[in-house]
Amino acid sequence: MAIDTAEFVSPRTLREALDIRATGSHTVLAGGTDFYPARVGKPLTEPVLDITKIADLRGISRTDDGFRIGALTTWSDIMAADLPSGFDGLKKSAARVGGIQIQNVGTIAGNLCNASPAADGVPPLLTLDASVELSSVGATRVLPLSDFLVGYRETALRSDELVTAILVPSSLANASSEFLKLGARTYLVISIAMVAVAIAFDELGEAQRVRVAIGACSPVAQRAHQLEADLVGRRGDLGALVTREHLNILSPIDDVRAAATDRLDAALHMVQRAIRNCLQ
Repeated sequence: MAIDTAEFVSPRTLREALDIRATGSHTVLAGGTDFYPARVGKPLTEPVLDITKIADLRGISRTDDGFRIGALTTWSDIMAADLPSGFDGLKKSAARVGGIQIQNVGTIAGNLCNASPAADGVPPLLTLDASVELSSVGATRVLPLSDFLVGYRETALRSDELVTAILVPSSLANASSEFLKLGARTYLVISIAMVAVAIAFDELGEAQRVRVAIGACSPVAQRAHQLEADLVGRRGDLGALVTREHLNILSPIDDVRAAATDRLDAALHMVQRAIRNCLQ
């Protein structure tokens, strides 16, 4: 790819990056695993802000309120991290993002900002009640992930902001969690449907906090709020309580990967299976 026709800057500090971002003229590159494939065979004519060398934006740390995942944390970083069971679903999703080369370079913030309906990291982060930290030169704000993703390939990120971290509260850190992905093959595939579940049980085995999120079946991954409410306080085979009506929130499309009806059927069975896996 020819890049000599565009301004390509690669700062090493966050402040320098925010100063450049304040001009509002640069496309942000954070890993590039979506950026470059979309431009194969085309000259790069847009100004690019490559933030991948900013070390302070990479890594996972514990905070007083939970966990902080730096924007440039890679999928390989997530898989290798010592995290409690509530993150098992996120780790499983990380293992299904492309191949090892993609996992070593692709970043969690890049996955969110690309805002694909089939973004693997979104459903498990939704089940963790994750929020997105957005920074500019003058301020920092935090949005729930569900508010950050506003539509197909569309986010609430402003032209002068960078995603600097994903914040995960501790409330579901020790929950039982699962992630399932259906594609035409096992790896290196865009999802037909995917499901993430996190359930916190009490000492009697009753579900106290339930999160269910479904991706690749609507323009933005969706939480199944009614299903979550219906499972709270229940015990036993919770998967048997899932009905097709619980998935009325979805709006799947027909495309080359699957028909809309097939996506709905798959999502129903995957939700049931993911919940049963959490029970184990």
